[in-house]
Amino acid sequence: MSLKSIQTEVDASYLYQQLANHETDETVAHVYRQMSEIERGHAEIFCRKENLTLASVMKPSWRARTLNTIGKIFGYDYVLGSLMDTERSISNAVINAKVIHKMELTGAETNHVKVLRSILEKQSKSAGAYISKFEKRHRSIGGNAIRAAVLGGNDGLVSNFSLVMGVAGATAGESGVLLTGLAGMLAGALSMSLGEWISVKSSQELYENQMEVEMEELENNPEGERRELALIYIAKGIPEAQAHAMAADIMKDTTHAHEVLVKEELGINPDELKGSAAEAAIYSFILFSIGAIIPVIPFFFSAGFKAILFSVALSAIGLFVIGAAITLFTGKNVWYSGLRQVLFGLAAAAITYGIGSLIGVSMS
Repeated sequence: MSLKSIQTEVDASYLYQQLANHETDETVAHVYRQMSEIERGHAEIFCRKENLTLASVMKPSWRARTLNTIGKIFGYDYVLGSLMDTERSISNAVINAKVIHKMELTGAETNHVKVLRSILEKQSKSAGAYISKFEKRHRSIGGNAIRAAVLGGNDGLVSNFSLVMGVAGATAGESGVLLTGLAGMLAGALSMSLGEWISVKSSQELYENQMEVEMEELENNPEGERRELALIYIAKGIPEAQAHAMAADIMKDTTHAHEVLVKEELGINPDELKGSAAEAAIYSFILFSIGAIIPVIPFFFSAGFKAILFSVALSAIGLFVIGAAITLFTGKNVWYSGLRQVLFGLAAAAITYGIGSLIGVSMS
């Protein structure tokens, strides 16, 4: 077990404890505290294998402290989203490793979201509404807004940096670069914004149409829907008699029956339809613009080769910051991830700059 793996357990314990400290629902807070204890226990076991004391590695990493700071500013739902993504990644890696080495899967490899659910179910006060509340909270952050922000800024920076360098190569940075950069930023942001709006809106309309059809089927053929629901429960391993009894009980309330059928038969979570397409479009526009304006800034105050150098330097810093920010989700080394991002970004810009220079020479 490497020090990096031990640090991952330490960070998870720290973040679960922070979630518990800032959770107003005592039942959910209790879940977080238990998860923190579980992760701490893992860290202690791994430390003993490496002949280390937990005190020597118990300090949370910069990644964990940064996520906690984000939680203080924007809310701890963001921290939970990132933490759950990390848990899923770790469990998937363990499963893949066992499959490769032909080791038996015991079920213990599954992610801690399932562990959280099992802990909730064991609490006398946490059945039904509490479980639903917890799962709804987790689903609401499934898209992970922090990840979207980082990737949105990266799209804007890389695409507009390449565009600016291409025009700068053709004109030696003397004319049209500022206008092109601003036009590229606006065009890219509008395109991303419209794409996001269409994506969210079309998904909502598709789901709403499916839900309407399901309601019509429920009203016109309730017996058929009851049998379908019973078959779904039977397929899940519920005894046939019990499955039919459950389905019959659910069908007594049409509204409730519709909600259950939408979830069980169509796999649609109605809470996901409440997202605003306009809000998603606005966020996409802003995040792309933040990244795209970085390579343009020097051309507001300067021109020529000097402005090109400043643009490259500023963009390289932005690329490194984005690469470092990505490690919040991947857990990779900051310098490796940051420098890799800089390398790829500069390579793309160098290619467009070279093409632009060739075009500029041929036009001359």
